[in-house]
Amino acid sequence: MYSGHAGQQFGGPSPYGAVDYEAGQRGFGSTSAADGQNKAAFLRGRRRRMNIQPLFLCILAPWALFSVLYAVMSFELRYEEPVICGILMVAGALIVLTTGIMACTSSSRFFSNPEREPTWLAFLFLSMVVALAAAFILGNGNYSGNMQRYYNMRNLNNYSDISVSRMRGQQLMDAGIIGFTNGTKLDISKSSGFKNQAIYCVAPITVGDETLATYDFWAVGKDCCSGTQANFHCPNFNNPHANGGLRLMSDGDRPYYRLAVQQAEATYNIKAVHPLFFEWIVEPAAEVDSWKQAGRSEYLVWILSYLVFQTFLVAFAALLFSKMGFN
Repeated sequence: MYSGHAGQQFGGPSPYGAVDYEAGQRGFGSTSAADGQNKAAFLRGRRRRMNIQPLFLCILAPWALFSVLYAVMSFELRYEEPVICGILMVAGALIVLTTGIMACTSSSRFFSNPEREPTWLAFLFLSMVVALAAAFILGNGNYSGNMQRYYNMRNLNNYSDISVSRMRGQQLMDAGIIGFTNGTKLDISKSSGFKNQAIYCVAPITVGDETLATYDFWAVGKDCCSGTQANFHCPNFNNPHANGGLRLMSDGDRPYYRLAVQQAEATYNIKAVHPLFFEWIVEPAAEVDSWKQAGRSEYLVWILSYLVFQTFLVAFAALLFSKMGFN
């Protein structure tokens, strides 16, 4: 009698102990699985290595687009072949548009993957939009500020040792740079000005104290006279070394300078049969060459600066993406 009970109580596992042990094992296992599932819902996934190739492409492609289109907008191609320049700018815009379409459709596995890795293609599109706009704006500024007037002056003729008493304006219609004979100066006493928002100032270029039959050569400037009396004080007006002129190339300003000359004719009882307008310069040829050098220097500075700028943008984007779980 005791052996049966002893077998139950001491010889074999207790029914309650068996149930409790197995339930405990099942409970421990199910609790661990549930905890694992809960943790998985909050823990960040395994970090994936970022593809290095798009980084280099995102640096070089916008920079190359900027460099090429900036040159197209700045230099001789635009001056000599404006239609081709326009075609190249449109081609650049189409490249940017194609990149944008690819970014919207996410069709390139080279840049993105199904794991929702940050897409460099969208970044590339935005960078190329900025590069296109910057090339247009900065290139246009370099062209209008430096290179256009250089090309204009280069297409005109240079004359030296010109006597204003013997030559007439009609004989030098193609003049860009003129070097005058020694003794040539400005006659401030016959200067005049015409006001139309700005004051357009003129002073005749003369030689010695003689009265000329016609005053066809005039130094000009803006807002450097009163317009009511003969007080021309534009650049180099009293420089004894100034003896040359750079032809005025602004078609918009020329009519107002012509009106100022007409005022001088009426006021001082002189004639200007065919007036030509010039900036009064010490070394006009060196001045023209400085425009070319300034345009080239500006181009080099901007393309190097843009490379640094684009590299910084890519580094910043890579850092941002790394915070999202990519390295």
